[in-house]
Amino acid sequence: MNSVRELSQSVGIKVACQALNLNRASFYRAQQPPSPAAGECPRPPLALSIEEQQRALTYLQSERFMDCSPYQVFATLLDQGVYLCSIRTFYRLLTRDNAVRERRDQRQHPRDCKPELLAHAPNQVWSWDITKLKGPAKWTYFPLYVIIDVFSRYVVG
Repeated sequence: MNSVRELSQSVGIKVACQALNLNRASFYRAQQPPSPAAGECPRPPLALSIEEQQRALTYLQSERFMDCSPYQVFATLLDQGVYLCSIRTFYRLLTRDNAVRERRDQRQHPRDCKPELLAHAPNQVWSWDITKLKGPAKWTYFPLYVIIDVFSRYVVG
Protein backbone atom coordinates (compact mmCIF):
# COMPACT_ATOMS: atom_id res chain seq x y z
CA MET A 1 0.00 0.00 0.00
CA ASN A 2 2.91 2.33 0.68
CA SER A 3 4.18 1.76 -2.86
CA VAL A 4 0.78 2.65 -4.32
CA ARG A 5 0.60 5.74 -2.13
CA GLU A 6 4.06 6.97 -3.21
CA LEU A 7 3.49 6.17 -6.89
CA SER A 8 0.00 7.75 -6.90
CA GLN A 9 1.46 11.17 -6.09
CA SER A 10 3.20 11.30 -9.46
CA VAL A 11 0.94 9.26 -11.81
CA GLY A 12 -2.43 9.01 -9.98
CA ILE A 13 -4.15 6.29 -8.00
CA LYS A 14 -5.75 4.50 -10.96
CA VAL A 15 -2.49 4.10 -12.90
CA ALA A 16 -0.54 3.18 -9.76
CA CYS A 17 -3.02 0.42 -8.86
CA GLN A 18 -2.95 -0.92 -12.44
CA ALA A 19 0.87 -0.92 -12.49
CA LEU A 20 1.09 -2.88 -9.21
CA ASN A 21 -1.89 -5.14 -10.10
CA LEU A 22 -3.91 -4.01 -7.09
CA ASN A 23 -7.60 -3.40 -6.93
CA ARG A 24 -8.46 0.25 -6.26
CA ALA A 25 -11.16 -0.74 -3.80
CA SER A 26 -8.51 -2.51 -1.69
CA PHE A 27 -6.39 0.63 -1.69
CA TYR A 28 -9.27 2.87 -0.59
CA ARG A 29 -10.37 0.36 2.06
CA ALA A 30 -6.87 0.32 3.52
CA GLN A 31 -6.98 4.15 3.86
CA GLN A 32 -10.03 4.06 6.18
CA PRO A 33 -9.64 3.72 9.94
CA PRO A 34 -10.27 0.19 11.21
CA SER A 35 -13.87 -0.53 12.22
CA PRO A 36 -14.63 -2.09 15.61
CA ALA A 37 -14.21 -5.84 15.77
CA ALA A 38 -17.21 -8.10 15.21
CA GLY A 39 -19.49 -8.10 18.25
CA GLU A 40 -18.08 -4.85 19.63
CA CYS A 41 -20.56 -2.10 18.95
CA PRO A 42 -19.98 1.48 19.99
CA ARG A 43 -21.81 2.41 23.18
CA PRO A 44 -25.08 4.23 22.41
CA PRO A 45 -25.21 7.78 23.77
CA LEU A 46 -28.40 7.11 25.77
CA ALA A 47 -27.15 3.86 27.34
CA LEU A 48 -27.27 3.54 31.12
CA SER A 49 -24.06 4.26 32.95
CA ILE A 50 -22.44 1.56 35.06
CA GLU A 51 -23.82 3.15 38.25
CA GLU A 52 -27.35 3.26 36.82
CA GLN A 53 -27.11 -0.36 35.73
CA GLN A 54 -25.91 -1.36 39.19
CA ARG A 55 -28.74 0.58 40.83
CA ALA A 56 -31.34 -1.19 38.65
CA LEU A 57 -29.80 -4.59 39.44
CA THR A 58 -29.83 -3.74 43.13
CA TYR A 59 -33.58 -3.11 42.95
CA LEU A 60 -34.19 -6.31 40.96
CA GLN A 61 -32.18 -8.44 43.39
CA SER A 62 -33.49 -6.81 46.57
CA GLU A 63 -35.46 -8.78 49.15
CA ARG A 64 -38.59 -6.80 48.31
CA PHE A 65 -38.63 -7.71 44.61
CA MET A 66 -37.11 -11.17 44.91
CA ASP A 67 -40.27 -12.98 43.71
CA CYS A 68 -41.40 -10.37 41.17
CA SER A 69 -41.02 -10.26 37.43
CA PRO A 70 -39.36 -7.23 35.80
CA TYR A 71 -42.83 -6.05 34.71
CA GLN A 72 -44.01 -6.01 38.33
CA VAL A 73 -40.83 -4.29 39.53
CA PHE A 74 -41.20 -1.64 36.81
CA ALA A 75 -44.88 -0.98 37.66
CA THR A 76 -44.27 -0.84 41.41
CA LEU A 77 -41.36 1.57 41.09
CA LEU A 78 -43.29 3.70 38.62
CA ASP A 79 -46.17 3.98 41.11
CA GLN A 80 -43.67 5.33 43.63
CA GLY A 81 -42.33 7.84 41.12
CA VAL A 82 -39.02 6.05 40.53
CA TYR A 83 -37.99 5.45 36.92
CA LEU A 84 -34.75 3.54 36.49
CA CYS A 85 -35.01 2.16 32.97
CA SER A 86 -37.39 0.41 30.61
CA ILE A 87 -38.71 -3.10 31.15
CA ARG A 88 -36.62 -4.33 28.24
CA THR A 89 -33.49 -2.91 29.86
CA PHE A 90 -34.36 -4.78 33.07
CA TYR A 91 -34.43 -7.97 31.01
CA ARG A 92 -31.13 -7.08 29.28
CA LEU A 93 -29.45 -6.55 32.65
CA LEU A 94 -30.80 -9.85 33.98
CA THR A 95 -29.71 -11.68 30.81
CA ARG A 96 -26.22 -10.26 31.12
CA ASP A 97 -26.02 -11.64 34.68
CA ASN A 98 -27.58 -15.00 33.68
CA ALA A 99 -30.54 -14.31 35.95
CA VAL A 100 -33.39 -14.59 33.46
CA ARG A 101 -35.28 -17.54 34.85
CA GLU A 102 -38.21 -18.21 37.11
CA ARG A 103 -37.47 -15.90 40.02
CA ARG A 104 -39.79 -17.55 42.52
CA ASP A 105 -38.71 -20.57 44.50
CA GLN A 106 -40.62 -23.58 43.26
CA ARG A 107 -40.86 -27.08 44.54
CA GLN A 108 -38.87 -29.57 42.52
CA HIS A 109 -40.71 -32.77 41.78
CA PRO A 110 -38.73 -35.90 42.50
CA ARG A 111 -37.58 -37.87 39.50
CA ASP A 112 -39.79 -40.87 38.83
CA CYS A 113 -37.68 -43.94 38.44
CA LYS A 114 -38.87 -46.67 36.15
CA PRO A 115 -39.69 -49.86 38.00
CA GLU A 116 -37.23 -52.59 37.18
CA LEU A 117 -38.52 -56.09 37.59
CA LEU A 118 -35.94 -58.84 37.81
CA ALA A 119 -36.81 -62.52 37.91
CA HIS A 120 -34.27 -65.14 39.03
CA ALA A 121 -36.56 -68.14 38.52
CA PRO A 122 -39.81 -68.99 36.69
CA ASN A 123 -43.16 -67.76 38.10
CA GLN A 124 -41.65 -64.84 40.02
CA VAL A 125 -42.65 -62.00 37.67
CA TRP A 126 -45.43 -62.05 35.10
CA SER A 127 -46.26 -59.50 32.43
CA TRP A 128 -49.43 -59.07 30.43
CA ASP A 129 -50.66 -57.57 27.18
CA ILE A 130 -53.98 -57.12 25.40
CA THR A 131 -54.33 -56.88 21.64
CA LYS A 132 -57.28 -56.90 19.23
CA LEU A 133 -57.47 -59.55 16.52
CA LYS A 134 -59.63 -59.01 13.42
CA GLY A 135 -62.76 -61.14 13.23
CA PRO A 136 -64.39 -62.80 10.24
CA ALA A 137 -66.75 -59.86 9.51
CA LYS A 138 -66.01 -56.19 9.04
CA TRP A 139 -65.73 -54.19 12.32
CA THR A 140 -65.53 -57.27 14.52
CA TYR A 141 -62.57 -57.86 16.81
CA PHE A 142 -61.57 -60.46 19.34
CA PRO A 143 -59.50 -59.25 22.32
CA LEU A 144 -56.48 -61.47 23.02
CA TYR A 145 -55.27 -61.40 26.63
CA VAL A 146 -51.79 -62.85 27.17
CA ILE A 147 -49.95 -63.43 30.45
CA ILE A 148 -46.22 -64.14 30.02
CA ASP A 149 -43.62 -65.31 32.52
CA VAL A 150 -40.77 -62.77 32.38
CA PHE A 151 -38.03 -65.28 33.25
CA SER A 152 -38.85 -68.05 30.75
CA ARG A 153 -40.99 -66.02 28.31
CA TYR A 154 -43.53 -68.80 28.49
CA VAL A 155 -47.22 -67.97 27.96
CA VAL A 156 -48.80 -68.71 31.34
CA GLY A 157 -52.38 -67.76 30.48
